[in-house]
Amino acid sequence: MATLTDSKAGDSGAQSRRGDGPASKVPTRTLDALNFFLADVRDGLGPYLAIYLIAVRGPAQGWNEATVGAILTIAGIVGLISQTPAGSLIDRGKNKPRIVMIAALLVTLSSISLPIVSGFTAVAVTQSIAAVAGAVFAPAISAITLGLVGPKLFAKRVGRNEAFNHAGNAVSAALAGVLAWKFGPVVVFWLMGGLTVASIVTASRLKNDDIDNAVARGLDCEPEDGDEACEEPSGWKTLLENKPLMIFAVTAFLFHLANAAMLTSVSQLLARTVGKDQATSLTAACIVAAQLVMVPVAIVVGRNTDRWGTKPLFLVAFAFLAARGALYTVSDNPWWLVGVQAMDGVGAGIFGALFPVVIADLTKGTGRFNVSQGAVASAQGLGAALSATLAGGIIVWAGYTASFLTLATIAALGLGLYVLAMPETKDKK
Repeated sequence: MATLTDSKAGDSGAQSRRGDGPASKVPTRTLDALNFFLADVRDGLGPYLAIYLIAVRGPAQGWNEATVGAILTIAGIVGLISQTPAGSLIDRGKNKPRIVMIAALLVTLSSISLPIVSGFTAVAVTQSIAAVAGAVFAPAISAITLGLVGPKLFAKRVGRNEAFNHAGNAVSAALAGVLAWKFGPVVVFWLMGGLTVASIVTASRLKNDDIDNAVARGLDCEPEDGDEACEEPSGWKTLLENKPLMIFAVTAFLFHLANAAMLTSVSQLLARTVGKDQATSLTAACIVAAQLVMVPVAIVVGRNTDRWGTKPLFLVAFAFLAARGALYTVSDNPWWLVGVQAMDGVGAGIFGALFPVVIADLTKGTGRFNVSQGAVASAQGLGAALSATLAGGIIVWAGYTASFLTLATIAALGLGLYVLAMPETKDKK
């Protein structure tokens, strides 16, 4: 791994990044590996939590779609409350790789404790701890990336980050799917433990001195300007004073209100129809299908955002999300559901690649990048948290078809809002 090794070289690289020049000696392969290994750690158990609680514990222990949705909502709300403080922590933290390592350890310890804890409250607490730690990853990876490559190369590098993130999700999901046939759903706990170790080792290889902390928070000021000149306003004040950022936060809320519960609902449907072991493997197949699509989508988006602009790409993401929700209702054949889930690769792939880029565009030069990420991610997290309860309640009350159509309608509303209210953030080349 090529890195800067002395303060003079580090200062030169920092000046280059502040001036939008090319960043030298960026640890490209280490960033690739970190995104790959963190892919299955940053979201905790994800849809496997629903499978475990429905199929392994089940109604005999008081677990159904509604109670699972309540757990996901509690953890989601705790996570969204943590988003803005997490962004502020990343801005103020002087060793961002170490923060990533601690967060990865906390998420994993909270998740792998699930087989030995029982009861609604205990599960809610463990998943809430995982949600708090998980709030760190997105702003931390974005800040590390921005601090290493600078604003000019940020969009392209974020696309690459997302590609490796999705590749990591695909590989881990494929492993989970294959191993679940023999060992059952418990295999996801073993897999997460191994990936956490790999993530911590990889993060430790990032040299903290190579990361320009001023650039990493979107500041134009220099360290010698003093802390007062580089002082950062609160994320909520930033959000309220920046109308395009506010609109983007609302659209992010709608996107995740529609999207978050789709895969969870599919995994619960599979657990009901084909049994827990096959459901784990088929859910893994759903994840692999989507992630394999996300890899090229993220690369293409990252390379062409400056030419195509962000707005047309986000409209495509919303359109695919709405279509996906509607298509789930056509058939409950397991392989049809897997095929429809592959469409998530376009919608979520575009959103993931462009989310930090749009915020960086709207906050460039203000020093409000990471805390603004946290504020918008709070709105996004609120949508994801409410999505689980909304979908779970509708499933129990009216069935899976009604739930999927409701989620599709929400996505269509988000599409309309983006068309009418959200401006373009790029000057197309």
